[in-house]
Amino acid sequence: MEDKEAMMEQLAQKYADAAIDYLDGVTVPYDDWWFNCRPSNTEPLLRLNVEAENEKTRDKKFDELKAILGGPVDH
Repeated sequence: MEDKEAMMEQLAQKYADAAIDYLDGVTVPYDDWWFNCRPSNTEPLLRLNVEAENEKTRDKKFDELKAILGGPVDH
């Protein structure tokens, strides 16, 4: 990930309808799911955490985020 900050800003713009928290990267909460994306301090990559009320929502949102971020994703 060459420009980690620009990628996190892109996520924030995509999900601008949520109450975004920038304390540790970008945290975007919704009623039934949320994610946090933060830059690694030691590697050229972003760390993405996604949680949801059920697996179907989690998987759908993870795929959505993965499409935005591009590149390889390690589960």
